[in-house]
Amino acid sequence: MERFDLAALAVTLRAGAGLKAKQDIGMVATKLGVNGGSMIAVGDDCAAIPDADGFLLLAIEGFMNEFVARDPWFAGWCGVMVNVSDVIAMGGRPIAVVDAFWANGENEADPVLAGLRAASEAYGVPIVGGHTNINTDRGQLSVAILGRAKRLLTSFDARPGDRLVAAIDLRGAYREPFSNWQAALGAPHERLRGDLEILPAIAEGGLAKSAKDISQGGVVGTAAMLAECSGVGAVIDVFSVPRPSGVFLERWLTSFPSFGYLLSVTPCNLEVVLAAFAARGIAAADIGVVTEERQLRIADGTSTQTIWDFTERPLIGCAIEEALA
Repeated sequence: MERFDLAALAVTLRAGAGLKAKQDIGMVATKLGVNGGSMIAVGDDCAAIPDADGFLLLAIEGFMNEFVARDPWFAGWCGVMVNVSDVIAMGGRPIAVVDAFWANGENEADPVLAGLRAASEAYGVPIVGGHTNINTDRGQLSVAILGRAKRLLTSFDARPGDRLVAAIDLRGAYREPFSNWQAALGAPHERLRGDLEILPAIAEGGLAKSAKDISQGGVVGTAAMLAECSGVGAVIDVFSVPRPSGVFLERWLTSFPSFGYLLSVTPCNLEVVLAAFAARGIAAADIGVVTEERQLRIADGTSTQTIWDFTERPLIGCAIEEALA
């Protein structure tokens, strides 16, 4: 039986590397003078640039040197995968990626490039160029993506009373030693590509307005960013979060799933949104509620603990009201 202490879990989540890393965004955003109130809102999974009757979506991911050195093939795979996830989270469809890549010689470069190519073929998203230097002292990787959306899901449109939905593909395993839950490597390519259509269909059907992909901050850290950008709070029932059998809750709440999204959904659309994921074999559940109180809290059915109070300090500093301060 898993031992559980909500107060201790809250302490662990607040001190976790995921939330700490997200605070770096606030420093950078302040120095650049950008936020959710900028001409192109900053703080979302992608920059959404108005274009014709829709939006171009532009995003980039950089990878920790330790990760690239320890698991270079998977780092290459993730270069495509996580960018695709950012586009999908906003109700879009990916068009193409470019990479910036450094390595110490061709032998070091090979596995990273092989991973990039494998993911490009699996997801059906072409690599169309980039920057390469294989005469450096260490491996480094960054990948950018371009996508398009007809109708957006954003980080800025969650409203009090919405239900918070977590949708996660549990058909996988951890890629040790990191807390990356990998449900894509063994999946048929047709299934991966089909799954990418769920969130665009939800957006275009008007079934939700707000979503975010579950990133290195895990379910709780991602919910914190979504709440802050929307100027709201949320309460998460930690036992309602879809979780693989045998995985401890503390680790799971800070894990980065290969397919994982949070959506803010009005109660009248809840059942149809849950059904859309279930039809693809993806676990989805109502895990809590969006609140007016600007706090992110976790609950266990009998008590609650505050993880972050946005009235006391920002997390990523990208809420729309930051522009008015």
